[in-house]
Amino acid sequence: MLFLHDVWVNWFEGEENGYNVCHFHEWRKDDSVELLDQVPLIKVDHLLFDYIENDLAELPQSLLKDVHQKAYIRKNHERIQLDYCFVITDGQGIIAIDTIGYSIPVRKSRIIPRQEQLVYDMVKDIEADEYTFKHPFHEEREHHILSLSPLYMRGLTRKERQLKQLLFMALDQLQSAKNTAAIRYWYTEWNPAKYNEIQSLGFEEIWQQLYEDTLFGWSPKHLTLCEHLVKGQPFFERLWDMEQESKVN
Repeated sequence: MLFLHDVWVNWFEGEENGYNVCHFHEWRKDDSVELLDQVPLIKVDHLLFDYIENDLAELPQSLLKDVHQKAYIRKNHERIQLDYCFVITDGQGIIAIDTIGYSIPVRKSRIIPRQEQLVYDMVKDIEADEYTFKHPFHEEREHHILSLSPLYMRGLTRKERQLKQLLFMALDQLQSAKNTAAIRYWYTEWNPAKYNEIQSLGFEEIWQQLYEDTLFGWSPKHLTLCEHLVKGQPFFERLWDMEQESKVN
């Protein structure tokens, strides 16, 4: 088995979408970065890599058995053993996983560029390990308003992705309220040119148009809509403020 040593990780917990597991250039000063003293390195095929990177489903039992208690983290000069922690790659992408004792990839992290290159060098001439598990590979994982497809996050910065998720949380709440006057107001805010058309449409038609119009990209219009939608809602406002205060390393 291959091992990496002195690996810096920045855990993102409970993230099913790989786009929320930020690469090194998006790590922030207030992120909690840790040092893995030793961690197993596993090469897998692309299907398994994608499944682990972009889901929170059960990991293959044989993989868990292979990595059991073979990783150590360094904390306050102590070397602490971890139950199921490992780095996987398919030769194209790399992600570190810590299940914190469970059988799903609870915590995920990228690694720093220098160590990424080391991983690629270490695995370039070896075959992927084979692990069998039940997963409908032919079915694409279902995305929804609170877990957008990577297609709609492509090209966005960490801050833009976080704010876009906040925007769609607010839109989801708007949909649940089923208030026609409110949805007319917010769609007019988004697209004033459609004011007359909006007055003749029902709630579902307007909401669907607003949803589809905001799905792609991120722009000053998205930012303004998000800021206005969250105003007066303490939980959403706190998430907004956290993003405004955040700083990249």
